[in-house]
Amino acid sequence: MAELNTVARPYTKAAFEYAASAGSLDQWATMLSTAAAVVADETVARVLATPALTSEQKAATLNGLLEGDIDQAGQNFVAVLAENQRLALLPEIALQFKKLKAAQEASIDVDLTTAFELADDQQQKLAKALSTKLGREVSVTSQVDKSILGGVIVRTDDLVIDGSVRARLAKLAEAMNS
Repeated sequence: MAELNTVARPYTKAAFEYAASAGSLDQWATMLSTAAAVVADETVARVLATPALTSEQKAATLNGLLEGDIDQAGQNFVAVLAENQRLALLPEIALQFKKLKAAQEASIDVDLTTAFELADDQQQKLAKALSTKLGREVSVTSQVDKSILGGVIVRTDDLVIDGSVRARLAKLAEAMNS
């Protein structure tokens, strides 16, 4: 995993710098996500891993599949990846690109897990509090998991805040047993 991160980083950085200078971060994020989804398909992955195909053929195949979803600069990027036998890195590049874009835009995606569906005003209050705490614009997605009993679990890239009743009960049980 760490190796994929390391190998993908220079490609991600190059794509991000190009997209930022061209003012097309959103377009590139979409292109890379689409390309990552196509490359992640089992059939496409097998075709792109075929040693009988040249790098030009692999790039042409992928660009053909992405036709209409990718511009000329994106096609050139795919060609460079194919030439360096790095097409399989597209999912990791798309992920890293999304993180760089979010950091530049000072925004962050937060996943909320609650025991019950949150009302819109509750979700907005929580998003505002998290935005203040994290110093970034917060984009919230929520899901319901009845097993947490109550409270909320907040997850983002490198932060987990577990305010669930289940976690509190587990801490109480641990304290009583020690």
